[in-house]
Amino acid sequence: MSFEERIEKLTQLIKESRKTVFFGGAGVSTESGIPDFRSKDGLYNVRDVQFEMYQPEYLLSIDCLEDRPEVFFEYYRQKLDTHGIEPNRAHYALAELEKKGLLAGIITQNIDGLHQRAGSVNVAEVHGSTLRNYCSSCGTKYPADYIFKSEGPIPRCKHCGGTVRPDVTLYGEMLPENELYKADKYVSGAELMIVGGTSLAVWPAAGYVARFRGRLVIINRDSTQYDSAADLVFHESIGEVLGSIII
Repeated sequence: MSFEERIEKLTQLIKESRKTVFFGGAGVSTESGIPDFRSKDGLYNVRDVQFEMYQPEYLLSIDCLEDRPEVFFEYYRQKLDTHGIEPNRAHYALAELEKKGLLAGIITQNIDGLHQRAGSVNVAEVHGSTLRNYCSSCGTKYPADYIFKSEGPIPRCKHCGGTVRPDVTLYGEMLPENELYKADKYVSGAELMIVGGTSLAVWPAAGYVARFRGRLVIINRDSTQYDSAADLVFHESIGEVLGSIII
């Protein structure tokens, strides 16, 4: 089918579905200028001499935060600062679908908060968010820019002197139960799942797709292991695809 024919079919699937959920990964935000992790130009494949001795996964792990906090925060400040990044066409299109009552919720692996900035309300952030920080000792919450603006190599709590860390799920940590609960709620009873910007290689989050039994649409630059099971597949820009839906 041509691109236009697939857009027409996608539009029809959304109209016919009594409940639709969106599951997204890093590819949703790359069009805003945020690099993904696993592509050839992603964070895991663009090596920096300063961090050459460490595996990328280690630099974003709870072990690194606890054992080498100076290294963790230096890497975090250099690579994960999304200040000034704006939502793109895909984020706004999803927010508009929710506003029209055509999207029950978004499950995202991203930690940039761009869905909410675009206007989406029902968002399950299964990997947490860089926009939230808290003291690992006393739990005091801190604003989004606290870590990036703090003096010294390790951001400290103003109340107890503990380490202020981002509210993101690091390697070696469990996914947040409250966000998983929201994700389960969105998926429950859904007739249509639109998957965008993810290779579906990261578990357990990708398990939502593996367990889903409704209609499935995949939007991703590269092929995924679930393409053959999908009702509709797009390898075009996610912003172009979602932005072409007119309902």
